Formats: sequence, C-alpha cells, structure tokens
Amino acid sequence: MELSYNVLIVDDVTDNIQVAMNILKEENYNFSFAKNGESALELLQKSSFDIVLLDIMMPGIDGYEVCTRMKENPVLQDIPVIFLTAKADSDSMTRGFEVGGVDYITKPFHADELLARVKTHLELYKAKELLKEHNISLQTKMDLQQKRILSELEENQKEMIFVLTELIESVSDETGQHIRRVSEYSRLLAHYHPSVSEEDANIIYDAAPMHDIGKMAIPEHILHKKGALTEEEFEVMKTHPAKAHKYLKIPNRKLMKAADIIAYEHHEKWNGKGYPRGLKGEDIHIYARIVALADVFDALTHKRVYKDAWSVSEAVKYISEHSGTQFDPLLVKLFEDNIDEFISISKL
Repeated sequence: MELSYNVLIVDDVTDNIQVAMNILKEENYNFSFAKNGESALELLQKSSFDIVLLDIMMPGIDGYEVCTRMKENPVLQDIPVIFLTAKADSDSMTRGFEVGGVDYITKPFHADELLARVKTHLELYKAKELLKEHNISLQTKMDLQQKRILSELEENQKEMIFVLTELIESVSDETGQHIRRVSEYSRLLAHYHPSVSEEDANIIYDAAPMHDIGKMAIPEHILHKKGALTEEEFEVMKTHPAKAHKYLKIPNRKLMKAADIIAYEHHEKWNGKGYPRGLKGEDIHIYARIVALADVFDALTHKRVYKDAWSVSEAVKYISEHSGTQFDPLLVKLFEDNIDEFISISKL
C-alpha cells in the first residue's frame, strides 16, 4: 500500500508555492501552505505533517525562527525541515543547518532535485518513526516481561518460605497458627506505622514466618525442654538468630533479605540489652522491631511446652510496661490504640 504524505509549503510568494506543488504533485502527497511564519506555526499545531518546505525571507517571523520554534516543541521537533530559499550564500546555508534543517535547496531549483530530496527525507522520517514505535513496543514488551519474571521470582520466594515454615513447625514447639498470627500482627502494626508503606507491610507479612528459622539448628533437647533452660542452655538458644543470618544473608531478593533482617534482629531490644548484637533503638530495623512485639504478644497469650498461656490483659500490661526498654515506644502505642484488632487475631 502506497503511503500518503502530508507536505507543508511555507513561502510569502504564491507563485513559489505553486511551482513547488506542481513539481511534487507527481507523487502521492497531500499539500497545505502558509504565506508567513505565524500561519505556518498555527497549521503545525493544528494538523499533522510529514515534512516542511520552508522559505527563509518572509515578513514577521522568518524561516530560521519557524524552524527554531519547531525544534523546541517536542511534538514538532522530529518533523524534517527543508529550506527552500533564494539565499545561496554559505553563511545562510550554515545557519539553516544550525537551527535544525535537514536540507537546503536554493532557488531556482531543478524539479528532479526537489523530488529526490523530498522523497529521501520523507522516507528517512517514516523509517525513524517506525523504528521509534518498534523500540517503544519492544521496551513495553521487555518491561512486562521483567515484571512477570520478578513476580515469578517473588512467588518462588514465597513458596520457599512456606516450605521452610513447614520445617520450622516440624522441629519446634511452635504451631502453624502461631506463625500465621505473628504475620497478621506484624502486618497490622506495619499498616498503622506512619513511616511504613503498604508494600513494606506486605513484605513483613510474607517474611515474618521465618523469624525463628534459626531454631532448626538448636539441639532438640534444648528446643523441646519442659521448664526453664539452664544458663548454658539459654546461651545455646540465643545463637539461633545468628545461625539464621548465616544462611539467609546469601540471597539478595527482597523477601529473603527481609526474612534475614527479621530472623537476625527480632531478639534485639530497644534499650540495647537484646541479642545477638546488642543493637539499640532505631539501629534495629523496623521490620525486626515490629515482629519482635508481635512474636512476644503471641508467645505470652498461648501455651508452650515450658509455660501456660497468659491472659490478654496480662500480656498487654507486660508489653506496655516494657515500652522504651524491650519494645519501640511508638509500636507499643500503636498496639495499645488498636488492641481490639490484635485480640481478634489472637483467637485465630
């Protein structure tokens, strides 16, 4: 199918416009014309053109200024401009190219020359437009493909966390419901925190089940002991965050990085007296501070092999009393302000 091109001819002399049109009508072109620079710019704003044949010496805005304004306009800047003028000196020609013209033809011109140059620049322009569209289409395809791959990677991470969570349940005294509740508490706290985005809240929810994965490396007689641990046994138990970090620090994907942070730091305390590194205050990552409070609340309100369940009021009192020492004060405030929602989750 033959392309139909839109050509704008700009000249203050009607006879010059007619000469150009008579020559170019041999091709399948649609013609428009303007007799001054102002009218040309108005037409360019209203209609779509594939090339502009532009005189230089015109009353008001000259051809150089018209071309300059076109190149400053993102919508018009790629349209090729051929100067069609009686100014044959080298300085005029140089300036024509400096302001953005693609070609410069002096009057009187030969018909074959005008036909050939116009045709060449139209074909170049259309080729560039097609290439631009292809690149945009290709970029869109690549962006969508990247999003799909990242989404698949994220789903794979979630599946890996699920499998590891099953392993945690199989070796510890914690149940799947405990892990689910900690995730729900954590997302709720993150949701109410003014500095945590919803994306981060969802990341915390997905990574929180890994908080005690390091317990898989703790001897079973310590992990399942009924009653209080000896000082030596407790020192062994305290190694589980570092054991988790040893393996979780390797992957560089966001969910696994979040799981590493949570597992490594959720036993740190606001006053710096936690373990394994004695981090203090906001040096403890917000992910870990959130999960730390959620984990303690759930541990207190549910039975374990080494203790009976506390009442909700006792657990809330404990957390409130340890605001600023064990827990982040802002998180404690958010917990207290929304306690009914936490109590609902505790019944899961």
